[in-house]
Amino acid sequence: MPFPPAFAQFLSAAIGDEETQDRAAKLAYTDAGHGYDRFGLHPDFIALSDAISSPLYDTYFRVQSHGSEHIPTNGPAVLAGNHSGMLPFDAMMLYMDVLRNTAPPRVPRPVADYFVSSLPLVSTLFARCGVVGGSRGNARALLEAGELLMIFPEGVPGITKPFTERYQLKEWRKGHAELAIRHASPVVPVAIIGAEEQLPQLGKIKLPFGPVPFIPISAFPLPLPVRYHIHYGEPLPFDTMFQPSDADNPECVEQAAVLVSQAVRKLLDLGLVNREGVFT
Repeated sequence: MPFPPAFAQFLSAAIGDEETQDRAAKLAYTDAGHGYDRFGLHPDFIALSDAISSPLYDTYFRVQSHGSEHIPTNGPAVLAGNHSGMLPFDAMMLYMDVLRNTAPPRVPRPVADYFVSSLPLVSTLFARCGVVGGSRGNARALLEAGELLMIFPEGVPGITKPFTERYQLKEWRKGHAELAIRHASPVVPVAIIGAEEQLPQLGKIKLPFGPVPFIPISAFPLPLPVRYHIHYGEPLPFDTMFQPSDADNPECVEQAAVLVSQAVRKLLDLGLVNREGVFT
C-alpha cells in the first residue's frame, strides 16, 4: 500500500472542502472487516480522489452534467460510454460526475484494461478509489453486490484514436452487454463530449515489452481546457428485455450491444449539435 488511509484522510482534509468530506462520509460501501471492501476500496481514498479531481471538474474542464437523473440510485447497473482523449481524464470526470450527482453518493467502479492492474503503485491507488481489473469474476462479484460498473466498450482503441476520427465509435466490445443480461442489470448509455479534443494525438510509439502497450504522442504537453459535457440516456432495461440465460446466446448479446452503441451514438449526435463550442 503506498500510504495508509489516515494519511489519505489528512491530505483530503487539507486540500478538499466540506462537501468533499461530506460525500465521503455518506458513501455507501461494504467493509470487508478491515476498513476496505473486498477489492481494496476505502472511503478516505475516495475523499482524496474527490479533492484532487475537483479543480479539474469545476474549473479546468467545467463539466456540465445532463440527465444524471437516469443514474440508478441503488442496485446493479452498468454505465457504458464512449472513450477518448489519449489520457483517461474522461473516466475521471465521469467518476466525479456520478459521485456528485447521486444521493447518497455512489462510487462507479471503473473496469480497467488488463495492463492497469500491473502498474506499480498506481494500480494500488486506483484500487483504493474503486477501480477493478477487467475480469469476468470481478464484474460478476460487483454486480451481484448491487454495485455500479463503469465500462468503456471501445477500450484502449477508443482512447487512442487519431484526431481525425473524433466522435467516431471504434469497435464496440460486447462484454458489458453479456454481463448486464446475465446479472439482470440495466445499462445506462453515456456520451462524453469534450475529451475527444483535449489532447489531439499525432502518433504513438509501440513498446515491445512491459505492461503499457505504447507511448502516445500529443500535439500539446497538457490537456486543453475544453468544456466537458456528460450526457446520460435512459437506462436500457436489459433486466426485463432479456432472461439471464440469454447471456449464452450470441445473437441476444449482439443485439443488446448494438442497442447500447446506438443509444450512445444518439446522445453524442444530440450533444454535438447542441454544443456551442469546444471551450464553451
